[in-house]
Amino acid sequence: HTACSLHGCLNKNTYKPERCDDYLKRLYVCCQNFYENRGDKAETPSCPMPSVVTRWMKKNAPEKLE
Repeated sequence: HTACSLHGCLNKNTYKPERCDDYLKRLYVCCQNFYENRGDKAETPSCPMPSVVTRWMKKNAPEKLE
């Protein structure tokens, strides 16, 4: 699961969280898909609020994620 992978990476790289950027990007893409499919009222403990996901995706457009 994406959130668990991110958590594991952050635990291993406490002093270098930038090593986990790929996991973070995957989590936000996954969360964006979740909200697109289920609506902004959907809830999951793995994703930030829809507004946070939208703001992050605008700042880090998919073309910048590769």
